[in-house]
Amino acid sequence: MERKGEIMKKAIGIDYQKFEKTPIEFDYEAMMEEVGYSLEEVQDIQKETGIGNTPLIELKNITNLARQLAPAGKGARIFIKDEACNPSGSFKARRGSVSAYHAKMNGYKGLISATSGNYGAAVASQAAMRGLDCIVVQEVFDSRYRGQPEILEKGRKCESYGAEVVQLTVGPELFYEFLNLLEETGYFNASLYTPFGIAGVETLGYELAEQTERQTGREPDAVIVTNAGGGNLTGTARGLLKAGCDETQIIGASVDLTGLHMASDKDFNKKSFTTGHTGFGMPFSTWPDRSDVPRSAARPLRYIDRYVTVTQGEVFYITEALAQLDGLERGPAGNTSLAAAFEIAQTMDENEVLVVQETEYTSAGKHPYAQLTFAEENGVEITRGNPETDRPGERIVIPEKPEQIQAREVDVDKLRASYLKNVKKKTGVENLKDSELKFLAEELNISTEKVSKLFDQIS
Repeated sequence: MERKGEIMKKAIGIDYQKFEKTPIEFDYEAMMEEVGYSLEEVQDIQKETGIGNTPLIELKNITNLARQLAPAGKGARIFIKDEACNPSGSFKARRGSVSAYHAKMNGYKGLISATSGNYGAAVASQAAMRGLDCIVVQEVFDSRYRGQPEILEKGRKCESYGAEVVQLTVGPELFYEFLNLLEETGYFNASLYTPFGIAGVETLGYELAEQTERQTGREPDAVIVTNAGGGNLTGTARGLLKAGCDETQIIGASVDLTGLHMASDKDFNKKSFTTGHTGFGMPFSTWPDRSDVPRSAARPLRYIDRYVTVTQGEVFYITEALAQLDGLERGPAGNTSLAAAFEIAQTMDENEVLVVQETEYTSAGKHPYAQLTFAEENGVEITRGNPETDRPGERIVIPEKPEQIQAREVDVDKLRASYLKNVKKKTGVENLKDSELKFLAEELNISTEKVSKLFDQIS
């Protein structure tokens, strides 16, 4: 563990130390340029393996339902970017594509990824296409060796692409085992949080902007992104900015799992969502560098304009609505954003365009029925009623009617204050230099004056 910096440098090929300026400040844009590929080159890399050019679909029936519930003149057009059409069934094919290409070009024999989600399947798929070996390390089981059905499904999918899947119980050993494998194999670290991963998602934001303009004659007024570790939001926002969409509102959405600890053996199987929830979204927003690389390229507070949460039951409800109203059966992650979009659209004008940024594939293990059955087996009550009575780990409440779906506001300023509190705690710095103020203003998307005020308020 003490040699993690040395191991990571060899496994990624990036000397993170050269970007460091002070204990707080580092050159983020220089780090992003380290990827060495332009947006156009990344598009070409992805085209080689069938990634991208996924359809942007207008959800006419869900939009009509939202308009029935909205005030007169309200009810934005809701579109969804169908990323389930990528080779591995999610947008994360984009995220793994650059790592696989770069590893191949630089003589690595294989890729390793530590993930319990769709990213493992994406890396495995890209590795197969590039003729590379692949190892995926997963947290799967609690101490009773009960596996969450969605994670088990994703492990099966990784194996179907020829990857070796190392399955662990929940706990701190994941990172240790990951480092061991990197050192033993000499494989490339296909981390979610490198510049390679974020550059792969930039094409999604850029493509989304072009398609929206072509299909509606205007830029998207708002794009809503399911937020977990922050890479999805960061890459999409950067792509939108590269497409010139400076005025598009970036909205993050997460499933509210307040009270459940992601590293707790007791809580591990009490949740019905393995990604896109507050258990990742909050801590990774307030301290991005908790990831498996020295400096994460996923930094959501740089780009987020608004952050909302929805309940587990609301996501299950909108999953059924998407299938039965607009004929798309898709997995839970993108439907987190769709649940929030349904209510947000009702506050926007009819001529405005709201884009849900991604879908993912579904399957037996990812399906709501499997998730709800598993929840009941783990002592979680399943009921119909007011989703305000939903209690993570205790009760999942499926709405009885669509007007009960809500997007609940998260105070982004509180997240910024938490970020600054972490800065103080982890660096011991009490007085900020001018350059650090400027860095933190960019990091938190606020003025230097506001940074100074928030920093001074922290005890």
